[in-house]
Amino acid sequence: MELRKPTIEDKKRLGKYYENVPYMNCELTFANFYLWHEHYHTFYVEMDGFLIFISEHDGKRYASMPIGSGDKKALFEKLAKEFKTDGYEFHLNCITHQMYEEIEEMFPGMFEIEYERDYADYIYSVEKLTFLKGKKLHGKRNHIANFKKNNDWVYEDITDENVNECIDMAYRWRCMNGCDGDPEKHAELCVTINALSERKELGLTGGLIRADGNVIAFTLGEKAGGNAFNIHIEKAYADIQGAYPMINQQFVEHNLSSYDYVNREEDVGSEGLRKAKLSYYPDILLEKGFTTLTEKGQKYFYGE
Repeated sequence: MELRKPTIEDKKRLGKYYENVPYMNCELTFANFYLWHEHYHTFYVEMDGFLIFISEHDGKRYASMPIGSGDKKALFEKLAKEFKTDGYEFHLNCITHQMYEEIEEMFPGMFEIEYERDYADYIYSVEKLTFLKGKKLHGKRNHIANFKKNNDWVYEDITDENVNECIDMAYRWRCMNGCDGDPEKHAELCVTINALSERKELGLTGGLIRADGNVIAFTLGEKAGGNAFNIHIEKAYADIQGAYPMINQQFVEHNLSSYDYVNREEDVGSEGLRKAKLSYYPDILLEKGFTTLTEKGQKYFYGE
């Protein structure tokens, strides 16, 4: 297999694979792949009408669920042989229940899966995040009401005219949140700056909140599968009460009415992120896991 790193020029050419993706996984968007490929050692392969993401870590190689059109069963058989030729076991990652059912239908009893809670996507209906109805979200409505009452604020789409203010805010956010001493936070900050700097080339949509003329929150994302919108970046000053709920709600209200769902991605095991994402009561907790071949699978693919 020819493992290739993505370039910004690949977006247009690879766009055909994303047109009818039925899965809402946050990984299955071009910008997510492009922005994080260095950090997660992820490459791509085009094979027999499909696009496959290949990642390597801890001495193992993983393939994503292929997206595209063609004979997926034959593709799996070919991928398994390619992995074996390169000296790797055939593993798949970021596999949802829906994907696993498809795999089981093609290869019954040949794969087993282990789900990883830390990497489950939090998915919410656009209606929920727009209106925040009900007793459970009463606190969110209060935070927003207090913010509106205590601040001279405005919502704006991110444009060429204001994007540099978002970049400046991101650097200030870094200083306030100790990013330099935390590799994961540092990587996220790099991704944030790159997303803002290349937002037009990546086709990202974003919004910001000003209070007293200054940018105090912003967010960025892109269309995902299943008529969902994927939020890649969200930053706000935590010491400004209601800043995070405001950018969350205002962006959905102004920009996402044509979508059914919003994917706010994983919590990656962060206790704080998990608490924050659960506080919005996700409509779907999209579990994802990695597969290994069973003994039956080993015999089928490799005759062992």
